Amino acid sequence: MLWQAPFQTVASGSAGKVLSGAWRLMLLGDGSPTRHLELLSGIPVEIELIGMASDPDPGRHAPVEIHELQGPLLRRQVWLRCGEQTLAWAESWWNEEAARTNLKEREQPIWRSLTSHRAELFREVDGLAQVEAPWLEQRFGSRGPFWSRHYRFFRGGLPLTVIREVFSPALEQWLGAAALHPSHEEIQQL
Repeated sequence: MLWQAPFQTVASGSAGKVLSGAWRLMLLGDGSPTRHLELLSGIPVEIELIGMASDPDPGRHAPVEIHELQGPLLRRQVWLRCGEQTLAWAESWWNEEAARTNLKEREQPIWRSLTSHRAELFREVDGLAQVEAPWLEQRFGSRGPFWSRHYRFFRGGLPLTVIREVFSPALEQWLGAAALHPSHEEIQQL
């Protein structure tokens, strides 16, 4: 991770000052990124499941909010594609029982699974970051850094899942340039 905005600046919306308006909505808004990708591309999102397995030790790189979930935990990783174009990578952590209840179709986007019965959800964006990784560069066909965010879904006031997403720069074809690359001083002010 190159940098991460402190929670207070994400919650207040001030972390988005380095982002263009369209990217601010995409990364800090509480709407469904899966739905946004479909609307932008005009193509339904397809999930390429990388893995879905028990995660007894999420490690220091996982969002701190996963500690709010009751174990045992399950971690799911996917690529989000619209046609041949990979537009995002995502991982989510779940209580294993909650995953069995809410993710009946493993190849379906989480947004479709959770809204299929019109159940009420609340999304809270907790983190904004820029990340780099060779495997992301290879899949996205572009050099990093890449914009990332993580958030929680709540149902009935309780945390249901923690989700982290990393977005491809290919989204700039619809959203425009993501941001001016923040200077060291701007990062320190976040």
